[in-house]
Amino acid sequence: MALKLVIGNKNYSSWSMRPWLALRASNIAFDEVFIPLYTGEADKKRILAFTRSGKVPALVDGDITVWDSLAIIEYAAERFPEARLWPEDRASRAHARSISAEMHSGFAALRNECGMNLHRPVGAITLSADARDNIARIEQIWIECRERYRKFGPFLFGAFSGADAMYAPVVHRFRTYAIELAPEARVYMDAMMALPAFQEWTRAGLAETIVIEKFETV
Repeated sequence: MALKLVIGNKNYSSWSMRPWLALRASNIAFDEVFIPLYTGEADKKRILAFTRSGKVPALVDGDITVWDSLAIIEYAAERFPEARLWPEDRASRAHARSISAEMHSGFAALRNECGMNLHRPVGAITLSADARDNIARIEQIWIECRERYRKFGPFLFGAFSGADAMYAPVVHRFRTYAIELAPEARVYMDAMMALPAFQEWTRAGLAETIVIEKFETV
């Protein structure tokens, strides 16, 4: 029985993008269940039929349901060790998990001020000091990882990992809001945008026609 991954709109749902990209880029087979967000009680009930959290994403593996993006990535790493979603070296694995957890729990100002919207015309906005601090910290994380692991490949830990999936929506945010970055951080963004799975998600998101007005404010 194939896994089922319940996701929201590809144009907007950054949390859905993370586990979707982790699975697709790692060649883990799954059936995609799309439920549009903020469309009324019927679709809310559809989500609740998969997870009592009432939120996407959710992963269904037989009688096991996992919700929350990072928990799904951790489950997939355990379920499919051959996919190597975390680095094999213990120290590198701890590093990857730490920056993934930091992404999961932090950067609230950047999230609030630069929502993911693939249709948004590229252009800068005035950001708060907190959002600028978030950007500087992410840039620092990317550059430190690339300095340490670039000899193993183009991603944060050389080969693609769960950490790249966790930071993937930030790549879109930095692109659409025209965020200025150091060259090494820009090289990493280019590598992510060239990833076939990243491009597949992007094409699908740009093909969507559903507009959620609350996410069209900036």
